[in-house]
Amino acid sequence: MTALDPAGLNGSSGAGVIAVAGEALVDLVPAPVGGYFEIAPGGSPANVALGLARLGVPARLLARIADDLLGKRIREHLTHNGVQLDHAVAAQEQTSLAMVSLDADGVPAYDFRIAGTADWQWTPAEVAGALDPGPTGPVIAMHSGSLALTTAPGDAVLRDLLIRASETVSVSYDPNCRPLLMGNPKVVLDGVHQMLHAADVVKVSSEDLHWLLPDMTPEQVVDDWLSRGPRLVAVTLGSDGVLAGTTSGLRARRPGIAVKVIDTVGAGDTFSAALLAGLHSAGVLGADKRDQLAAIDYSTLDELLHDAVLAAAICCSRRGADPPTRGDLRLSRMG
Repeated sequence: MTALDPAGLNGSSGAGVIAVAGEALVDLVPAPVGGYFEIAPGGSPANVALGLARLGVPARLLARIADDLLGKRIREHLTHNGVQLDHAVAAQEQTSLAMVSLDADGVPAYDFRIAGTADWQWTPAEVAGALDPGPTGPVIAMHSGSLALTTAPGDAVLRDLLIRASETVSVSYDPNCRPLLMGNPKVVLDGVHQMLHAADVVKVSSEDLHWLLPDMTPEQVVDDWLSRGPRLVAVTLGSDGVLAGTTSGLRARRPGIAVKVIDTVGAGDTFSAALLAGLHSAGVLGADKRDQLAAIDYSTLDELLHDAVLAAAICCSRRGADPPTRGDLRLSRMG
């Protein structure tokens, strides 16, 4: 298979919408000085949808967004960046909050306020039209992960949605673990394995694996998870880059890209968005394209990983979850 501008740097050559399901909350991020917090729209799925839209990929966010002051700010931020919210729910509950602290390396830790908030109250009726075609075309892929798939009562609704979606679209999945809220890692791992059966593309961080599978190497996880259903599995390794493999037996590794790290908030979500944007551009998303996805060649996979690592590095050089645009990525590749 020939590489087709993997990150869509010259405009997306793929067709169709990528839907993203899950939380759209507010991060309270430390201000540069003064000991204050700044408000920043966030939530792993919302960050992925934002990253896709900035890279020129039609992105639909399935989220329950509160009709309060913070929820209105989230809507404005996402709409301004081109994320389609025509299938988002106007929720009566309050906006979820994630308070962020950063260590000396800019790595975040989170303290959440999510009891009874908007993001977790999904009903089957609210996702009934999640895969309906939109003005920019049919849905060809769906992404989800993180708290949306582990927080009751809505987690069961979204898990069922992804399992049903796998019959007609590509499914992308990122466990994006939050140990403070997710409980017993063995129980969480059972849920991860369930989702692997439905997923085509999986991204997981080495930090997640240290919590979920501390006795396995990233290489072992790639081999094991590929045997459970996905066509492509990528393990991000922080500053060491990424390791990935496909069911055809292909294995590839890309080193990290050195940048001055401000923080790593949203870096993993940016990686997921850029990887999906590249797959979208290469025309290998959709349930009918699974064989092509599994059969991508080394050159294509290497370029996909390079652009995803580059996008994540750009995010790390900025404050908060601020993924690059297609133009940002193009300029960085030329630099």
